[in-house]
Amino acid sequence: MTWLGQKSESEPARPAPSPSPTIPQAAAPAPQRETYERVEPRRLASIGKSLHIKGELTGSEDLTIEGRVDGKITLAGYSVTIGQNGRVTAEIQAKSIIVGGQVKGNVVAEERVEVLATGSMLGDVRAPRVALADGARFKGSIDMDSKATGVSAGTPAVARSASANQREEAAMYMSETTA
Repeated sequence: MTWLGQKSESEPARPAPSPSPTIPQAAAPAPQRETYERVEPRRLASIGKSLHIKGELTGSEDLTIEGRVDGKITLAGYSVTIGQNGRVTAEIQAKSIIVGGQVKGNVVAEERVEVLATGSMLGDVRAPRVALADGARFKGSIDMDSKATGVSAGTPAVARSASANQREEAAMYMSETTA
């Protein structure tokens, strides 16, 4: 009888298995070393709901805005995300821009501009890729010429081309957003 994994004394001892004859084998190849590229996580700055910033904002990290920003935002090579509570009245220059709140001003992106369903934008866009979600509000012009989208301090604003319908829509948009 076995009690908690102990062998009973009446069990005969089992002989150890005899070793099998060894066969000489060729040396196994040395395991290859995997090389890992050190990737540092992107830093992320955030402007909270209760913050209101006026002036010029520059830096070298991604930015999320949930508060208010008035002025100019320049983050060459980094992303700017305007959250649902974000209210921005500024010219924005960045690698990519995502609008979930409200933006009034021209934007220039190296890669992409996306206006989410909760976002509204009044201004011109210059980026090689632009996405407007169903339900997004947009008034302005879009320039998707990938050759002309360089983010620099001297990047000229996108030229406006408004038809009579666009001017009428702008008047309706302005009355809705200011009411």
